[in-house]
Amino acid sequence: MKLAIASGKGGTGKSMVAANLAFTLAMESQVSLVDCDVEEPNLHLFFPSDPATRDVTLPIPVIDESICTYCGTCGEFCRYGAISVLPKKLLFFADLCHSCGGCVLVCPEKAIHEEPKKIGTLSVSTPLPGLKLVTGVLDTGSPLSVPIIHEVKKETSDDPIVILDTAPGTSCPVVEALEGCDACILVTESTPFGLHDLRLAVDVTERLGIPAGVITNRSDGKDDETMRFCAEHDLDVMLTIPFSREIASIQSRGDLLCRVHPEWQKEFRSLFTKSKVLAGGEL
Repeated sequence: MKLAIASGKGGTGKSMVAANLAFTLAMESQVSLVDCDVEEPNLHLFFPSDPATRDVTLPIPVIDESICTYCGTCGEFCRYGAISVLPKKLLFFADLCHSCGGCVLVCPEKAIHEEPKKIGTLSVSTPLPGLKLVTGVLDTGSPLSVPIIHEVKKETSDDPIVILDTAPGTSCPVVEALEGCDACILVTESTPFGLHDLRLAVDVTERLGIPAGVITNRSDGKDDETMRFCAEHDLDVMLTIPFSREIASIQSRGDLLCRVHPEWQKEFRSLFTKSKVLAGGEL
């Protein structure tokens, strides 16, 4: 079971939901929690531990200009504009390179080879007996987060229960995290911005063919428009978390709602059961 926790808008409580769900399930099952928000990961704040870390690299072309004839074949092939060939000079823009390897293949002089370039790190830890935490971190200044998300997902590809905390929004990093998931929980809030971005997130899940449900977080009881939208799109509102200063305080000190108030564990177990049904399972 691969379950994504996503949101159109940042700050809706997506990571809070993912952390509490993983904490609750890890009491009875083996759970993998994956932080796919590689530009600003935060799940390690809820589960401090001593992780094993390795580099994530991409193959980057290196051009031997002593062999290069400046024919321009590589530049014509590159759809990302990473290579520009002048009459007697070749310019390579590493930040535009997507590491497809095409330039190496098409070079008639075999003047191009690839070398690894570090773009981030991947960390794996076991903060609780039943919980594996996988975190990707994009290096400062590196523009490509998708390859790191791909690597963190590979780390848990064979695990029985995987909860993926995606980046906020609806851009490429979110699409990469959602790809291959059995279901998606979209976390929203009782604001016009929350509803606006929920619409965008629902559109993404529909286009990807991933069944989705909704959690309303920080609910002030004035969720009529959100409920109406969910009804129109046949979206189950799977859980409502009230607006609460105490819950916010628990979060701000890096603690978990389900640890401080164990009665919430029942709600999150029910949430996972509903998620399995959403993914095509049975009660």
